[in-house]
Parts: sequence; C-alpha cells; structure tokens
Amino acid sequence: MFSFFKKKEHTEEKVIQKVEPQDYNNIETIAEYFKNETGVTFEKQMSILKNKVTTFCKKREIHSFAQLLEMIQSNNELKQELIDYLTTNETFFYRELKQIQELVELVKHSSSNVKILCAPSATGEEPYSIAIALLEAAIDPSRFSITGIDINSEALQKAHEARYKERNVRNLSTQLLAKYFTHSNNNYVLHDSIKSLVTFKQFNIFDDSLKTLGKFDFIFSRNMLIYFDTKTKIKAKNILESLRTDDSQEIFFGHADLF
Repeated sequence: MFSFFKKKEHTEEKVIQKVEPQDYNNIETIAEYFKNETGVTFEKQMSILKNKVTTFCKKREIHSFAQLLEMIQSNNELKQELIDYLTTNETFFYRELKQIQELVELVKHSSSNVKILCAPSATGEEPYSIAIALLEAAIDPSRFSITGIDINSEALQKAHEARYKERNVRNLSTQLLAKYFTHSNNNYVLHDSIKSLVTFKQFNIFDDSLKTLGKFDFIFSRNMLIYFDTKTKIKAKNILESLRTDDSQEIFFGHADLF
C-alpha cells in the first residue's frame, strides 16, 4: 500500500501597507506661514523653496505640505527645525570692515560704557569681529558689552562653539589668527577670552519678547533685510530703531539691505 503525501500548500499572508499619497505642490501655504512667522519671503525663489521643503518632508516621512503645515503649528520642535533649515546663512570675520572701524571710533569717543547689538548674529563671526576690533584698538572690555541674537538655534550653537573653517577667517591677518585662535584639525577655534565678551540669545525680532533685551547704543543688522519684502523691511527697521538708546544714532545696515 502506497501512501501519498500531498504537499501542504503554504499561503503567504500578504501585509498590505497603506501608502500615503504624496502632495508636494502647494508650496505657497508654507511660504505664507514662514513669512508670517519669520518675516522671510521666498517670493522670488519659490522653486528653490519647494525643492528644499520637499527634501525636508521626505527625510521625515511627511507626505504633503498640508501635513507639514498642520504639524509645525502644534510641534514647536519641528517648527524650529524648519526655521533652522531655511535660514542657514554663511558669513565671515571682518565682513564690511569699514562699518566695524566706524563703530570702533564711536566707542573710542564715547564718554560711557556702551551696549552693542548684532541682529542677526548668525554663527557669531560679526559680534566676535567687533570684539576683536575693539580689543585691537586698546579699548578695555569693561567699556563694552556685545549681544548677538538670531532665530536659528543651530547657528547660535555654532556661535557658542566658535569653531570656524578657513573660509570664515579668510579676511583676518596671520597675526590676528595667531593671537585670538587655536588652529586645530583644520579648524580655527576662538579663544575663550573672546567668546566670553559676547552673549548670544535666541530671538525672533518680530516677537514682543524682544523688548526684554532693553536698549542699545549701537545696533548692527546686516544682511537680514534682504530676505524681507518692502513692508516687512520697514516693520523690522522700526522695531530695531525702537531699541536704540539714542534716536539719532544710525543703525549699521548691510550694503545689500536697500529699501
């Protein structure tokens, strides 16, 4: 007697995964939200904005701009990530040096201690440049205080670390580099004695909390207004002017910050 064994058929259970439809088309809603939150406009760079935000979403498995908009309105951490991602700007030491030299002369002839604001401060090159220039002019650190503010948390972290590439210090002489930096692993690390002269804080200049900073004798706001439309530029200018100790003192704007 023969026994016949029928092969057992294995039925594979198929796992059906729901695939969320992707919709990365209506970038205008993100642009409008971002402008309302930060003042930054992308009206002439919408295609660039769309590509950047699409990449931002895909890396986080966010399937549409509508979903992103909903999430950042309730998730402050994600909102800050987007702000950091879209407001990263590169700067360097002794940029527009003529204005820094003008400030040095004003501080020299000041009869009292002065407060200086850099808004935005980015990754720290500008406020640190001011500190170095003042020291090089033999102005005692007790005579000035420098505050740097920025909306970008990643930029402020880099400012605290004060570790720069050669391109960031390209305008500094070899003497200044040797005096104020330590060269380590292809980086130029600013000495703690200079870092201690600048206080960094995270602020959005359009938030009412900015008033808690108080008044300043000199204000630098270079290469920020270029990201605003005319209406927002005027608003930002008025806010910065309200922070002046002396209403007659002009704010140091960048050459590209034209109205």
